[in-house]
Amino acid sequence: MDFFTTTNGVAIRACDTGKGKTIVLLHGYLETMEIWENTITELSKTFRIIALDLPGHGFSGFREGATTMEFMADCIKSLLDKLEISECCIIGHSMGGYVALAFAKKYPETAKALCLFCSTPNADTEQKKKDRDREIELIRAGKMELIIKNNISRGFANMNLSKLDEEIFAIEEIASISDTNGIIACLQAMKIREDMNGFMKTIQNKTLFVFGKYDNYITFDVAENIMQKYPQATTAILENSGHNGFIEEPEKAMKAISDFAEKHSVKLLI
Repeated sequence: MDFFTTTNGVAIRACDTGKGKTIVLLHGYLETMEIWENTITELSKTFRIIALDLPGHGFSGFREGATTMEFMADCIKSLLDKLEISECCIIGHSMGGYVALAFAKKYPETAKALCLFCSTPNADTEQKKKDRDREIELIRAGKMELIIKNNISRGFANMNLSKLDEEIFAIEEIASISDTNGIIACLQAMKIREDMNGFMKTIQNKTLFVFGKYDNYITFDVAENIMQKYPQATTAILENSGHNGFIEEPEKAMKAISDFAEKHSVKLLI
């Protein structure tokens, strides 16, 4: 069921479907909750699924000058409180992983488990900060379409581009509905987010990392470094995927998420 609500002073579009242990799905940069459409359909057969357009994306609002990972985490907590959900497994894709980490750190009693799907606890490098500034300049220059075209296609393994061209086009169309000022606010938020590696050490035994072997954003050597750094974490490697493995290899991605959520989400919510 899709609905609108106000959380932390911001209008939020969300969905709530299924019954069972609760999984919260957080999309990435330039995405909306539609990116999870097939994932929601499958997982809601077993779990209660909460998804939303994160502030600054899709049909959700944002707060000028106050959008941070922690602010978005507060919006999610407010939403869960309204739905009377006290415990969940939270899954974040790419930028959504940064928000999920902020949520887990701020609300450890609610986040019983964390999945970073093609995401990392690392802060932006200086080069990445410059890249985000460049994107902000392009958006302000009216070139949002160029940003969308470049980023969305790059999210898939090169070998999967031709067979997923319809899906890529649909994602590009959905990305275009977001407010450009909201996207800029999220770029700025990602640029200033804190390094979460210290926090990750304390929760690695209840964390799942999912990496794509051919991710153009998180190269496999970076993924391997993270796996070595956090040996107590659960890891799933999608051998034929890029940054969007839940679309490129949905069955394998779904199994990794389901098994992990079943093991770590403790309360049955009906």
